[in-house]
Amino acid sequence: MEQSARPQPQAVMDGSGIDWDDALTNADYIPDGMKYPDRWVERAAAFRATARGQQDVPYGDHPRERLDLFLPDTPSKGLVVFVHGGYWRAFDKSSWSDLATGPLALGWTVALPSYTLAPEATIPDITLQIGQAISCAAGMVAGAIRLAGHSAGGHLVTRMICKDSPLEPEVTNRIKKVVSISGVHDLRPLRLAEMNDVLKLDEATVLAESPALLDPMPGKDVIAWVGAAERPEFLRQSALLAEAWGRMGLQTKLVADPGRHHFDVIDGLKDPDHPLTRTLIT
Repeated sequence: MEQSARPQPQAVMDGSGIDWDDALTNADYIPDGMKYPDRWVERAAAFRATARGQQDVPYGDHPRERLDLFLPDTPSKGLVVFVHGGYWRAFDKSSWSDLATGPLALGWTVALPSYTLAPEATIPDITLQIGQAISCAAGMVAGAIRLAGHSAGGHLVTRMICKDSPLEPEVTNRIKKVVSISGVHDLRPLRLAEMNDVLKLDEATVLAESPALLDPMPGKDVIAWVGAAERPEFLRQSALLAEAWGRMGLQTKLVADPGRHHFDVIDGLKDPDHPLTRTLIT
């Protein structure tokens, strides 16, 4: 990530003393951080070469409104939906297919949607798209639903169980557990970072789209899972959600995965015996 020509951070100018561009950066603080995207693509492609299921299932009219559905070898126990991250600006479902490995081995069908990226879509637009994707997958797979998402995807899955969720009750009633992995639940700092040139967040949107500032649906279990070696802002974001929603009566849990950083904290989903996978599907 190029930083030498970066203008003075707005956060410093508004008196917080925090360089929000730096606080929200991950790759610069992870050994070989820039090599991870190529690794994700390669291992996901290898997984898809042998996986059972359907790819590029449309859930809307936009070319990116597509999902992949991977099927277990045994009768399905229910549906896991994994939503990718990338600050709403990058990636698609094809980089993350192999994260279905753990839930599939335990008998769960796994759906991974893409969505339209900013600036073509706003975060409220993307929220609606993910609601459509989950509804589509829920119509294809019977049983319980578990939601998981990484980074911006963590925001999107927790957004699904806010009281103003775009999902219909017949779908939300099937969702018992949501696991946000290194999620972004408080969007206010993003307005103070350069990425807001793309995201176009204003105060009203931040307040309407930050799960930690919204009321959750009752009766859901929420796990904020974060790498213990992550940047302080991501640790704060996860702790904030667990505390805020816990105070509202939800069953919440904060897990700091030892030694994990923002780019490898998701790898537990590849292992059916890893605590992250077990936490999601039990």
